[in-house]
Amino acid sequence: MKRVIIFTIFCIVFVVGCNNNSIDKKDSGTEQKNDPELISYSVVKSFPHDTNSFTEGFVAHNGQLFESTGHTDSYASSRSLFGILDTSTGKIDVKAEIDKKKYFGEGIVFFKDKIYQLTDTTRVGFVYDAKTYKLLNEFHYTGDGWALTTDGKHLIMSNGSSNIVYRDAESFGVVKTLNVTDDNGPVSNINELELINSFIYANQWLTNYILKIDTVSGKVVGKLDLSAQAAEVKSVYNGSEEMNGIAFDAAADKIYVTGKLWPRIYEIKFNH
Repeated sequence: MKRVIIFTIFCIVFVVGCNNNSIDKKDSGTEQKNDPELISYSVVKSFPHDTNSFTEGFVAHNGQLFESTGHTDSYASSRSLFGILDTSTGKIDVKAEIDKKKYFGEGIVFFKDKIYQLTDTTRVGFVYDAKTYKLLNEFHYTGDGWALTTDGKHLIMSNGSSNIVYRDAESFGVVKTLNVTDDNGPVSNINELELINSFIYANQWLTNYILKIDTVSGKVVGKLDLSAQAAEVKSVYNGSEEMNGIAFDAAADKIYVTGKLWPRIYEIKFNH
């Protein structure tokens, strides 16, 4: 009888142990979920930035930084414009401005001999001559317009969702849609964009993250956390808002970041 009892107890312990191992494995699998790699970076130097500039687009072109801004009623001095940024003062040499009573200026991009500019909710964009800054025409799209970059063949556009859209530069028609995801599913609030060595780097609105996105799969494969810079600018100017703005000078291999109403622009360095 004792042998039967002992054998029965042994079986129960064995089964419970197996179940616990199974649970542990499941828990371990959850903990080992592949989150995007945190990309380390260093600050090379900083430059002044106008705290009246509500940054919506940031781009390097021919060795110069260009910035586009939007107007919000919360900041009476804000304007919807774009121009060349003077890194010694942080001021913008305005090249074009749209009526802030009608439009909220968003991202810009240089494509061949033209500059394309988005507006937020009015579903209209503007095209300018890249040398004279003369307005050439306008284009239309559905949904919001947030940011632009280019791969040299298409215009690449964000609208605040988890989708990045490739568009034809002439017709502005949709060529393809890239769905941005991580291990938790779709990643929304994709904002200002920059293409760096075949990866899209994107500010995620209302966070301090810059996401590194695979242009084939749409997968977020890495991210930079610029919380330290966000805290620093807040300590300098309390009115600083979210980070927004990535510019890549490919010729000089330099990357610049800034944010809405930030007092500083940072040149940062990381493996890319």
